[in-house]
Amino acid sequence: MGLTARIHTRDGWAVSHAVVTVTDMTGTQVLRAEADAEGAVRDATALAPGAYTVIVTAVGYAPAAASAIVTASGRAEVGTVTLARQGGTELPPPGPWTIDPAHSTVAAVAQHLGISSVRGRFTDFAGAIEIAPDDVGKSRVQAVIRASSIDTGNGMRDTHLRSADFLNVERYPEITYRSTGLSEAGQDRWTVHGELAMRGVVRPVDLDLAYLGTGADPWGGTRAAFRATTELRREDFAMNYNQVVQAGIAAIGTTLKVELDVQAVQGETLPQA
Repeated sequence: MGLTARIHTRDGWAVSHAVVTVTDMTGTQVLRAEADAEGAVRDATALAPGAYTVIVTAVGYAPAAASAIVTASGRAEVGTVTLARQGGTELPPPGPWTIDPAHSTVAAVAQHLGISSVRGRFTDFAGAIEIAPDDVGKSRVQAVIRASSIDTGNGMRDTHLRSADFLNVERYPEITYRSTGLSEAGQDRWTVHGELAMRGVVRPVDLDLAYLGTGADPWGGTRAAFRATTELRREDFAMNYNQVVQAGIAAIGTTLKVELDVQAVQGETLPQA
């Protein structure tokens, strides 16, 4: 065996089809190999004993270099080479991910009487994420929320929010979001560009997204965690109702702060647990 190596991200995920180039001390290329789907490189080409430079490249990642000493047996064990996303920003492994509603929260906060906040959440929703393998800017997310599942902890208020004054759930039972693009906003931070359809109105809405990391779950799956926020203007979605109380104070604020805490499971389906 001439060369062995493993190519991973900083979170330990394999970088499939990374290219490994080996040069000798004169800069001459002596070997070129490609990692498999597990990020492993195994090339049987025997190398002359001595010192070599190993350069690892992959689309979407910053190149990495390492030194290798080839022994008298002609073998070079490079070990694990860690690649960072281009620009330093990480994302989960590419492919489909399914949002887990049982471990995710879709919440909104509105100002009440100008002095306090009312918090609500939607309890019935589903969604999917597709992490693009080469250009993460082409990654996609889509979600569907059942509008009638709004819950603010007050039955009378929730009934009013479901009415034609606000969500009008009988006529518009679903709220949908579909991304149109993704751009970097910093270390592990992104701006998701997309369109929100609510109450029969479609508006462009950007999400400020933070990637919180990945890990194994008790059911044998892999999970990724995200947090996203945005702010919506009620009037943009034809929700113009407002009750003005004493001293001209609006009972309900004109803007909503949306807070999303999302766990997604790798794959196209949720585990049966």
